[in-house]
Amino acid sequence: MAKDKKPPPAKAKEPELKLVADNRRAHHEYEILDTLECGMMLTGSEVKSLRDGKISLEEAYARVKDGEVWLVNADIAEYKQATLWNHPPRRTRKLLLHKAEIRKFAGRAHEKGLTMVPLKVYFSTRGQAKLLLALCKGKQLHDKRETLKTKEMKRDIQRAMRRG
Repeated sequence: MAKDKKPPPAKAKEPELKLVADNRRAHHEYEILDTLECGMMLTGSEVKSLRDGKISLEEAYARVKDGEVWLVNADIAEYKQATLWNHPPRRTRKLLLHKAEIRKFAGRAHEKGLTMVPLKVYFSTRGQAKLLLALCKGKQLHDKRETLKTKEMKRDIQRAMRRG
């Protein structure tokens, strides 16, 4: 008789995040040293606009002011149905971080002359809007060329391996 086979152990499902925006240009323009997840203080119309995917992180950056971290130049489009209670699209938005995280993360940015750039905006499994903030160092032109060369070499190697 055949033995009863046990089903494979259930893998822990990773929480599914709903990605709203991705700042792909930041990976090209900056060398990413460290990342940190933080919340954002938003109005109702901003959240509804985010759920529609109407945000641009192209020129956005984070700044420390009076011991708090602020998101500057992030463009969240107006929500059409909000009419009277709409928000200004490019207003500065407060980022929600613990004091220790602000001291550690923003302190490193200030000491070494690094930039805080948003990489992704997404909704957590609990439905909260989150932002992935990165501590970055600007790339020079020769660094960008070097990165492109290494990516191209890796791609060529993968093609050669597939061909056999």
